This record gives sequence, structure tokens and C-alpha cells, in this order.
Amino acid sequence: LPGLYVIAIAVALEVSVGKTNTVMALNNSDVLLPCTFLTCIGFQDLVFTWYFNSTEMIYHGKIKSKSSEPYLVGRNPRVEFVGSTTGKDNNISIVLRNVEFSDAGKYTCHVKNPKEKNAEHNATIFLTVVQKSK
Repeated sequence: LPGLYVIAIAVALEVSVGKTNTVMALNNSDVLLPCTFLTCIGFQDLVFTWYFNSTEMIYHGKIKSKSSEPYLVGRNPRVEFVGSTTGKDNNISIVLRNVEFSDAGKYTCHVKNPKEKNAEHNATIFLTVVQKSK
């Protein structure tokens, strides 16, 4: 039929923690927890949250648009945002300072994009903490 166009919209909010989803850290060191996201149609007022073992929120940020860096909504004092969202990659990585054995577990990077009908996506990293060898 002439004049009939099919527009396929791929809801493509992707969240990635890189090639491996396991990170090892030495006790008392700082560890990078990597996370980036991709979205085809851009984002507005995007919300991202890091969780420890699914329930404990350790970092909560919002990003107004691609031209602005995230602003902090709330965080654990030992967590520092080290990403950037105005560059090529939407990097929402964090650093966990002075890792303890009790920090071992599951870290989830969760992203919600209102511009994509509130599409939500997350990626998970498992942190193992090891003792420094003498």
C-alpha cells in the first residue's frame, strides 16, 4: 500500500558494566564500580541509582539532559561519583572508598528514563573483597 509507513521504535535503554561483571578489591582499598548506559532517543530527567544487595541505596543521581552532568540526590558517604554524561559515553560509574569485607556482594546500577516511557534497565556487578597479602 502506498503511503503506509511502519515506524519501528526500538526502546533501547541499555545499561552495561563492561566485559566482566565481577570485580575484586583489596581490603581497605578503593574500587571502581563501572557502569554506562545507552539510549537511542536521548534522555531527560533521567534517574540512576546504585544499590547494594538489591535493597540498600548507595548512590542516587539525576541528569537533566545530555548537556549537563548528573546532580546528586543522595549517597552513602563512602561512595563517590566518577563518571561523566556530557562526553561520548554516558558514564555513571562510582568509586567505593576503603572497601571492607562486609562490602562484598551484589551492586546494581539502575537507570530509568522518563523520555522512553519510563524505560528501566539495570546491570549488576559482584564485588569480592580479598585480604592484602603480607
